[in-house]
Amino acid sequence: MRVIVVGGGVVGTMHAWQAVERGHEVVQIEREAEARGASLRNFGQIWVSGRAGGEELDTALRARELWERIGERVPGLGFRAIGSLTPVRNAREYAVAEAAAARPDAASRGYELLTAAEARKANPALRGAFEAALWCERDAAVEPRTAQLRLREALRATGRYTFLPGREVREVTGPGAVRDDHGDVHRGDAVVLATGAWLSGLVRELVPGLPVRRVRLQMMQTAPLGEPLTTSVADADSFRYYPAYTSPALDALNSAQAQAPVAAAHGMQLLMVQRLDGALTIGDTHEYEHPFAFDTLEDPYEHLTEVAESFLGRPLPKIRHRWAGVYAQCTDTTRVVHRQQVADGVWLVTGPGGRGMTCSPALAETTANELGW
Repeated sequence: MRVIVVGGGVVGTMHAWQAVERGHEVVQIEREAEARGASLRNFGQIWVSGRAGGEELDTALRARELWERIGERVPGLGFRAIGSLTPVRNAREYAVAEAAAARPDAASRGYELLTAAEARKANPALRGAFEAALWCERDAAVEPRTAQLRLREALRATGRYTFLPGREVREVTGPGAVRDDHGDVHRGDAVVLATGAWLSGLVRELVPGLPVRRVRLQMMQTAPLGEPLTTSVADADSFRYYPAYTSPALDALNSAQAQAPVAAAHGMQLLMVQRLDGALTIGDTHEYEHPFAFDTLEDPYEHLTEVAESFLGRPLPKIRHRWAGVYAQCTDTTRVVHRQQVADGVWLVTGPGGRGMTCSPALAETTANELGW
């Protein structure tokens, strides 16, 4: 079988991986010289802990298993089973963490409520003030800026993979066939459009009413911290945004403890993970209304810096990079991804939202199974 994958981000690359693993030939087409979208502009977190139950949690857990397997074969991914800590500072936040740890599926998520001393033992860099922390053992991390590069190197080594950058697919020309802006037609037994947040052009023509929206976020990266941050770190505002934490305790938190004004205005939470070079990736914000601003705003960065420093008990290293990114999210947020046959032999897979990096191996596996690869 010959599979054409359109899109060089992590979702597209994992579809290429699944096809090659199953013995097929793959051509992967990317409109940029390298992927430049959300697959690179994220934390690199394999974030199981906050996922909704049912299909979403099952997908995240399966993806976590696949990430670890692939990481063993492709060390350059930088896969690390580091877990995460969410420090809490008062009784209301503690109650939300306590309710999460009491969920029926808490064990599969690796939830455990730790004292402050236990949390500092797990992550000695957390020297700031907090009362306790929710530990999530199943969370992990990879290196987002290099993951696709290392995966493609491994794919090329099979002799059954071709990467074609700098080509934008413009037209479906027949069953399993697409034409790019160089005039070349690429034919296969199946075409997977994994175009991420690029929802115009061909995607709009194929699915005019696509139930997917774009979401913009801001993030930053520091110079090396100078010591290990042994887990990912979130703050209690993350409870407000992840469905796993829904509970009467969360309702009480939301009604009695407002977010800081800047955090509420920008849909913010703290997420922080250390890169292999010691730098910290820190974010994030959420913006849903189009058109998105072209500039980044300082207030959210100042808020993130303050929260991160309060947990670390020390100033952050110098900020070296600031950036914005855009990802695609199903408007029905209960769906893990939008997967649709859009032409004969052509399927669109997009809209995983903030779950794309986490869930991509399992999303690709499901596509492969459903298409009978």
